[in-house]
Amino acid sequence: METPEQTWGSTRTPSSRPASQKSTRSTRSARSQQSITTTEQTPLLAREDWSDNGRPEEEEQTPATTSLLRSLSGSSAKSAKVPLWKKRWPSILALVLLCLVVVFIMFGFLASEGIEEYAMQAADFRPTRLALDGLTEHGANVHVEGDFTMDANRVKKQSVRNIGRFGTWIAREAESGPTEVDVYLPEYGNILIGTAKVPGVKVNIRNGHTTHVSFVATLQPGSPDGIRNVANDWIDGRLGQIRLKGMATVPLKSGLITIGKQIVEQSMLFQGGDIPTLPHYNITKLNLREAKHGHKGLGADASIVVTNDFPVQITLPSVAVDVGIKGCSADKHIMIGTAQTGQLDVKPKSDVKVDVTGNVEKLPDPLTQVCPDSTKSPLDAFLGDYMKGEDATIYINCCNFPDPATPAWARDLLKDITVPVPFAGKDMGNLIKNFSLADVHFSLPDPWAEPGTPEAAPKISAVVKVDIGLPNEMNFPLDVTQVKAVADIYYHKKKLGKLNLDKWQKAKSTRIEGHGNEGPSLLVQSDIKKAPIEILDDDLFSEVVQALLFGGKSVMMDLKAAVSVGVDTPMGKLAVRDIPAQGVVPVKPIRGGGDNDDKPGHGDHDGKEKLSAINLKIGNLSIVDTSPTSISLTAHVNLTNPTNYSATVPYFNINILVNGTHLGTATAKDIEVHPGNNTNILISAIWDPYTYGGSHGKEVGAELLSQYVSSFNTSLTLQAHNGSIPSVPSLGRLLSNFPITLPAPHMSTPKPPSDGDDPDQPEDDGKSHFIRDATMHLISSTAIFTLSSPFSSTTMFITSLNATSYYEGRPSGKILYELPFAVPPGLSETPRLPVEWSLGSVGYEAIRKALGGKLKLSAFAIVGVRIGEWRETIWFQGGQIGANVRL
Repeated sequence: METPEQTWGSTRTPSSRPASQKSTRSTRSARSQQSITTTEQTPLLAREDWSDNGRPEEEEQTPATTSLLRSLSGSSAKSAKVPLWKKRWPSILALVLLCLVVVFIMFGFLASEGIEEYAMQAADFRPTRLALDGLTEHGANVHVEGDFTMDANRVKKQSVRNIGRFGTWIAREAESGPTEVDVYLPEYGNILIGTAKVPGVKVNIRNGHTTHVSFVATLQPGSPDGIRNVANDWIDGRLGQIRLKGMATVPLKSGLITIGKQIVEQSMLFQGGDIPTLPHYNITKLNLREAKHGHKGLGADASIVVTNDFPVQITLPSVAVDVGIKGCSADKHIMIGTAQTGQLDVKPKSDVKVDVTGNVEKLPDPLTQVCPDSTKSPLDAFLGDYMKGEDATIYINCCNFPDPATPAWARDLLKDITVPVPFAGKDMGNLIKNFSLADVHFSLPDPWAEPGTPEAAPKISAVVKVDIGLPNEMNFPLDVTQVKAVADIYYHKKKLGKLNLDKWQKAKSTRIEGHGNEGPSLLVQSDIKKAPIEILDDDLFSEVVQALLFGGKSVMMDLKAAVSVGVDTPMGKLAVRDIPAQGVVPVKPIRGGGDNDDKPGHGDHDGKEKLSAINLKIGNLSIVDTSPTSISLTAHVNLTNPTNYSATVPYFNINILVNGTHLGTATAKDIEVHPGNNTNILISAIWDPYTYGGSHGKEVGAELLSQYVSSFNTSLTLQAHNGSIPSVPSLGRLLSNFPITLPAPHMSTPKPPSDGDDPDQPEDDGKSHFIRDATMHLISSTAIFTLSSPFSSTTMFITSLNATSYYEGRPSGKILYELPFAVPPGLSETPRLPVEWSLGSVGYEAIRKALGGKLKLSAFAIVGVRIGEWRETIWFQGGQIGANVRL
């Protein structure tokens, strides 16, 4: 801290002084009067080594007053960190006045012409004790102890040093009588801020001698309004500098010689680093609880340790203050509660422990109301800063004194002073200890919504369970009743998307007490409904989906959210908005919760096994329209959802492929899929191999139909595309990276009647068989076949038939038939079809021998098929056809 500038001063002899004394000091009086009348910047002492600009050429010189003020105000390196002015205003005022008192005394008894400059530099006063002995009706009694020494080595000029040593050796001692010192603020209308009554003091002024000084001074504050004005300017940061002016009439004598009364005036300027700040403190304990002893609301207990590096001993009475935070306007504060300390004993050079008890009965409405042109309330902003680890600010409105014995002047002096106090934030870190979703339901968007709008975003509904770690300081009931949040979701430190839950969702919470080193937590459960999910990185989302489908472990997501909660507290109901929260959220794989979940060795195949467990079955196949190249049909689908998630699908279109060739599409509208079995899901499909795949597609389609009706093992690939969800092309494009290949579903067809005793009846292999059985007539050389149509309401036609039957691989007969015939829904019989027997063949002989009985035949045929306008030629290969042989 720089030494406060000593701007001007003088010593004057009152008019009542005897003429002999006036004549002996005429020269100095004249110079003193000139100093007073000229300017306030005139130096206190006449110096021959002052430069033209009024500043001393040897600024390193330290006057006695400077040493004294440094000692009392803590100008050492250690004291600079915690200035003495940081104590309460009564003690601040007392210290300032005492400093001036001692300065004026030193000026008085050292103010002889010969040793004036010597005294200014050689005098050194080091306080050893400063104690408040008690408050009086009009002021305070302060006990001051210290050591006064004259040190000639501090004087720079040798001539001055020699004169000073000689003069003080002769004088030996100096003594002042009782003195009153008035201190003013020139820059604040010259208001009186205090008066000090100091008893007489005697000191040894010889070089190297130390005098222990001990006296009790009575301090009386001046204008309370003036002191408060200075305090408010300092608190608001408007106090760039402050000037103090002291005036006193000091009676002096040295030995038996009475010098008389000396009028002393002195000004000191404090600026820059000389002006103190709030003291350093540390909150060592904070406990938030329910209010006690019949009070309502929330109570708080805190312990604060304040550093005290000074030899100050003060007993402060109990103090109560109002506590507030910043409102919507920076110049308006909202008071939220009260705080009170007990009687405080301050020991010299000892840290001060302050125990504070607070209480908040009810939060005022302006505290929780959203500010104009903002989305936050004052409480939201305060908690947001605190939980991010940033310093929040509380405002202390001083002061009330519960002790009725506290003098009225202390109440008047400190009332209506508001002090901003930094409140160290606490970085909550990973508040979310666990996050899980149950009963998850995905909703795909309206297919015709405008892309990029909230209506075009997929939505999620689920039961969200969040285990939130609570600070140990929170020991009061807290019930979360509703939540909403906007969350950014990260995967591998890249931003994946955003969850926008901007509507209040009902919630309930349960407090779980901590065990061991674990603190308490709050388990919050909420049913969220249709929260939009915005995917910002399609490639990254593709990685996530792949990990969820085929991975064996939970996928870890980083969550950074602004959470708003509605809570019931001892202070009432309130909403706290945009509380920052972050954590790591595990998302379980998209599969059932079997015993092998998350076990090593099950990650690579479990997802594929679950996809194969879809168990897709198609029934009630109906043709709704045809064209020369296409068939439009509907069907009812039964499937198994192996995951724990459900979904609502307003519209979804998927391509049907065989070996990479596009043959058709399938569309689902307004369906609900839930975990487990799902039955009678209506879908529509278009089979058009030529339009989608050209001539190659037509060939692939005919081959697939041939294999399918022949009960071969066939498969279809289902693959999403950009138009799968028209409102979210990116989602369809993403899902196209995960084609699903499934066995071609077996269509449900009527079962033939059987009593189970026919050894020639084909075994039910679970497959669809187009030809169920046949009847051979040997005399008429004809055959009748029983056919099973896969359609429930559509009649198809066989336009041509070129078929050969076989017995154990040997031909037995051939059918060539060019007349069309109908195949109605369900089971039906063909007309009598002419047969050309392979006479003499092993196959024919087997048929002839089975006359009146039954045998198993196989067949291969080229069949022309027509359904409406659509025509196709396929081949058919059948085995295990039960044939009845008749005449």
